[in-house]
Amino acid sequence: MSRRDLLRDPLLWLLPLLVFFSLGMKLLRPVFAWAFPGTVPPIYADDTFLALFLSHAALVAISSLIAALIGVGLGIVATRRWGAEFRPLLEALATIGQTFPPVAVLALAVPAFGYGPLPTMIALTLYGILPILKNTLAGLAGVPDSVRDAGTGMGLTRFELLRDVELPLAAPTILAGIRIAVIINIGTAAIGSTVGAVTLGNPIIGGLVTGKVSYVIQGALVVGLFAIVTDLLFERLDRRLRRFAARD
Repeated sequence: MSRRDLLRDPLLWLLPLLVFFSLGMKLLRPVFAWAFPGTVPPIYADDTFLALFLSHAALVAISSLIAALIGVGLGIVATRRWGAEFRPLLEALATIGQTFPPVAVLALAVPAFGYGPLPTMIALTLYGILPILKNTLAGLAGVPDSVRDAGTGMGLTRFELLRDVELPLAAPTILAGIRIAVIINIGTAAIGSTVGAVTLGNPIIGGLVTGKVSYVIQGALVVGLFAIVTDLLFERLDRRLRRFAARD
């Protein structure tokens, strides 16, 4: 593998780094012991980084999937003739909702659902719906009327027109909304450790509370790599979708 390949596709070295930090953080014990001599132990030891990563990823994946189903579903409803009257309300909610910081959504979920992973998942789902809904509306609205008319002229039903024409053409825009939601949720899930969820935020929050900066760095490294790798994977998927749409 050449250096040019590594520079052209950072996923080739960032993904192995993510795997290394998730599985082999303990191998860096001498480095952190040297850099932070007052920290005992130098590596966060309450749980393994692999377990924290898997729990964090599960929260993000489940909440993002639910948010995608709801956001895309509401976007489809609002762009149909029989649901058009709800569109201004949904657009207003999406715009207003994005002004709320994720931490505020999480704080509102805790009194209603208590501590643990549930309020974190609910908060991630609610906040994830907003960019997905907004991009679904934009993507479906961007489908040219001439394309719809051509599909109708070919005898497609409304469902077939949506499935075979509108959604494929709007897919890159919808994917961009899902991408935003997932990346935001990766960062927000870390804050969920403050309300009892097991995430990569555990070493970050634990380090802040106890004054152990090495723990904060360790957690932040894995969270940051997780977000960057995920974003690069979405970028690759987006390129494939656009090539597929252009070929059709």
